[in-house]
Amino acid sequence: MASPKLIIAAVVLVVVAIVGSMCVFTVRQDKQALVLQFGNPVHAISEPGLHFKLPIQNVEYYERRILDLDPPVQQVLLSDQKRVNIDSFARWKIVDPLQFRKRALNVDQFVQIFGQRLNSVIRGELAQSPLIALLTDNRARIMEKIQAALIEPAKDFGVQLIDVRIGRTDLPKETSQAVYNRMQSARIAEASQLRAEGEEIKSKTQADAEREKVILLAEARRQSETLRGEGDAERNKILGAAYNKDAKFFEFYRSLQAYREAFANGSTMVLSPSSEFFKYFNQSEPDASR
Repeated sequence: MASPKLIIAAVVLVVVAIVGSMCVFTVRQDKQALVLQFGNPVHAISEPGLHFKLPIQNVEYYERRILDLDPPVQQVLLSDQKRVNIDSFARWKIVDPLQFRKRALNVDQFVQIFGQRLNSVIRGELAQSPLIALLTDNRARIMEKIQAALIEPAKDFGVQLIDVRIGRTDLPKETSQAVYNRMQSARIAEASQLRAEGEEIKSKTQADAEREKVILLAEARRQSETLRGEGDAERNKILGAAYNKDAKFFEFYRSLQAYREAFANGSTMVLSPSSEFFKYFNQSEPDASR
């Protein structure tokens, strides 16, 4: 049978082991710890490894990793009176577990409280911006302003705000239809304007072409009249020279021209056979002088 001393020693060892296990705890690489005594924070531990505490104290663990904050989608009225559905999110990490527990108690409480703060800041900032600003490079500037406005409030919770982003910007169904109708009207107006400008250019081109045509025809007529005049003058010169050489032959030639012009269209004339017009028809023989 074991002696009383051995039994007492065994009991002491068991008690020491139990008390020792209650005084030792481990902090992992991805965690940080907060030591509590009777529910009140005592101190925070951020270094990983083996640590000690009093048996009457307990430990709460908090994430060291970056966490996500994804508040519900909210509808925002922009400065141009357009409504949009904004889906935003933020990335954050706990840097002071003691302060975090004092202000937020736990992660769920922080997500609820700071999510409301995030949506409030987004509403205030976007209320000063038009829709076009969210569709251009100004979007990045807006997000920087939102993040800058939330950095100090985040520090009050013992939190470091890593990033803030506007994930999606969707128009409500009724707003989408209104925007589509305005875009359609704008395109129709632009098409009408382009068509009107095209008609104006067409009319101008046709007027210029018509004016050029009139100028060319007038120049052609002038040149033709000039050439005709020069031809008539040359003809008269030749005829005048012929008349000076042989007046009777010239008179005969002119009579032949008159006959040709008179009988060319089958004209009917009532004239006396002894008229001057038919004097060459009445001569049975040509003039002996010719």
